[in-house]
Amino acid sequence: MSQTNTILGETVARFVNLLKLSVGSESVDTLRAWQASRRPLYDDGLPRHVTRMWPKRESELLDGGSIYWVIKGQIQARQRVVRLDEVMHDGIRHCALVLDPEVHATATSPRRPFQGWRYLDPKDAPPDLSKTRTGDDTLPADLSKALADIGVL
Repeated sequence: MSQTNTILGETVARFVNLLKLSVGSESVDTLRAWQASRRPLYDDGLPRHVTRMWPKRESELLDGGSIYWVIKGQIQARQRVVRLDEVMHDGIRHCALVLDPEVHATATSPRRPFQGWRYLDPKDAPPDLSKTRTGDDTLPADLSKALADIGVL
């Protein structure tokens, strides 16, 4: 399946991503650990994030989109969205974003606080870090933010 279209000579992605705050996460590792602790709750073992709103751009999201996690004011990770499941809480329909269990570390990108989730165009999404960098020492959050603010990271 092609992930892009060519429109007027410009390559345009056919999918869309989501941007979400990972409230309570201190790092990519704590996000991974929290999701791993919850996976046994589901028959398929896939992590989920439940939200009140159902994405109106569902087909674009499921055509290769990911959820990008904002941790400590920086986009730091992403996960591919596998499917959307309906979940009922107190008679109210919610959306469970069913995620691929692999969490990819990304280049950091600063983001201001916001509520809920936002759409993130693929051209605005930070790239994944090389898997060979997973063992690298991580920079302190304040230094990483300062470097990202001046465009170094």
